[in-house]
Amino acid sequence: MGHAAKPIRHNRTLTVDFHDEATYFGLLAHTNAFVEFVLAFLLALGFQLLHKASCSEGGCLTRHSHYARVRLGGLTIWRIQCTTCKAVFTVLPHFVLRYHKMRPEVARDALLATHGGLSLAWCAVIGNISPMALSRVICALGQQSLVSVLTQGGLSLPVYLLADEKHSPCLTERVYLPTIVRGRVLWPLGYSASKSAVAFTESSGVFQRAALPHEPSYQVRGALTDGFDSTTKSMRTLFPRARLGLCLRHALNKLPDKLSGVSASVRQGLRSTFHALLHRCRQRTSLRGVALGQRLRRFVDHLTATVGEEHGERVRNWLQEKKAGWYAVLADPQMPARSTVLDQAHNAIDRKLFAMKGFHHPGGSQAALLTGLAHLYNLIPYQRRALHAGTCGVEVEGGRLPTSAWMLNLQILTSGGYQCTPEPPHH
Repeated sequence: MGHAAKPIRHNRTLTVDFHDEATYFGLLAHTNAFVEFVLAFLLALGFQLLHKASCSEGGCLTRHSHYARVRLGGLTIWRIQCTTCKAVFTVLPHFVLRYHKMRPEVARDALLATHGGLSLAWCAVIGNISPMALSRVICALGQQSLVSVLTQGGLSLPVYLLADEKHSPCLTERVYLPTIVRGRVLWPLGYSASKSAVAFTESSGVFQRAALPHEPSYQVRGALTDGFDSTTKSMRTLFPRARLGLCLRHALNKLPDKLSGVSASVRQGLRSTFHALLHRCRQRTSLRGVALGQRLRRFVDHLTATVGEEHGERVRNWLQEKKAGWYAVLADPQMPARSTVLDQAHNAIDRKLFAMKGFHHPGGSQAALLTGLAHLYNLIPYQRRALHAGTCGVEVEGGRLPTSAWMLNLQILTSGGYQCTPEPPHH
């Protein structure tokens, strides 16, 4: 006899800010006041509860049960229930981390040091915890989808995006991290042991599958890549109607490689000419693709006259291969033209992975660890000397966060029991 597939068990944990511990312990003795406080907190955030699919959310909440966290000295944790769909929500106070004994203040200092690039060992010393405990906290944060957290943070699904892959060492093997970025926010950060198009499609497909429940008609209009074959094929498979462009900065960096044997000063001069060509085409308001084609032909003629027929033919073939991707960038003014912010994100993640010894464990939870690091990248504010000092990536992109404390935002948005309230229709 065949076995029926087990239904997905939703994590309906609610992290609630009770302001201080005395308020929480005082409310435990008053059922109605406790439930009313939780409802008021939900209304203040603008969130909805993660009810069952069959629920019309017309019921009310009632006390369901409670249990004691032995590792936290017998702390009482309440559960509340929807009277309509019978969904149960665990109410976790803000001064407790789910499944962990350490206090949020300790985790905050250690996670901030981790985000800054220190090794697990040094971060554990700062937080007076074990390196394994810190690694498990990051993996626990990574259990919640990036798409769910970002949409709860008020961000809409990206219509234009940057797609690239990071080549990273893992023990003696090389692994690949397919990534999709929009602005200063990481949407998915995948993990693959293969660089094939099939593996990249499966990794980036997680983002697509997570996005569709939030917006069933979701479509990507444009994606910018650096021309890596597997990344391009995966984007074309996942988003067949999207316009695929090639990064203009990568084109500038690749041109000198096509002129091997030419002096550095000549190569630099030709690169500057090519840069001016692309810049003038982007400044035009109409017929940008036509202007690019004409300027490329003149540039090849100038390059041939400068460095010879052999180099000119090589560059001509390279331009013929890549110009369709540049046309796609110039055809739509909303298309991103450079993948600089994605390169910055990859460099930041690479510095952290180098210090994260748990990532190199062959049986470790690489996907959860990477997602946890991506949450930190999106939600930890930039340093005081940065361009967007005091704000995080979600805020830079126009999102809204529940509180002014990044650690509390991380706890609330990754708890898993909330849904973002849909915006009212605009008339």
